[in-house]
Amino acid sequence: MKKIDYKKELKHLYKPSAKNIVTVDVPDMNFLMIDGHGDPKGKNFEEAINILFTISYTLKFMIKKGGLEIPEIDYNVRPLEGLWWADDMSDFVTGNKEKWKWTLMIAQLDIVEGRMIEEAVKKAQKKNPLILSSKWSYKKYCEGKSAHIMYIGPFEDEGPTIQSIHQYIKDLDGKVSGKHHEIYLSDFRRTAPDRLKTIIRQPFSSNKTH
Repeated sequence: MKKIDYKKELKHLYKPSAKNIVTVDVPDMNFLMIDGHGDPKGKNFEEAINILFTISYTLKFMIKKGGLEIPEIDYNVRPLEGLWWADDMSDFVTGNKEKWKWTLMIAQLDIVEGRMIEEAVKKAQKKNPLILSSKWSYKKYCEGKSAHIMYIGPFEDEGPTIQSIHQYIKDLDGKVSGKHHEIYLSDFRRTAPDRLKTIIRQPFSSNKTH
């Protein structure tokens, strides 16, 4: 049985330095996604997380058993990721969480097609009936050139790190493009805030390299 370890094969995407911001070229990847808005401590946010992981783990075991007309593959489900924005970006500065918008998502193997997701959804509904009414989608996300760093600590203290990333981009004569992107390497529902590991990523355009 073939085994895929994204932590080794995609180390540059999922294990950046915690000391230095670096530029990374993020390839197009397919994601299972759910859009939402409002406070991340709200019920909708928690439900979206549960739905994404239920479908992703159902798909994983289907692929491992070879039930989708593809070779049997064992792999680790990738971490939860989030895109964040607001119609008025000052709402992030003021902490007006009710105005925040987000997309939660989990990357899938390149070989996964829409029909596989649909079959996994049918099976996953038996474990989580909320999947029936969820507005999930499966599509390619194109990020490209980005700046990122490993941040360790509580979400409330991310501000200076985000500012440093924006300054890094500015120093490259770059311009922020796309949405603020976070990759959650820790389960923030069970991990102490000061021990949380989060990749903070910001796509940008620039004629310079670093």
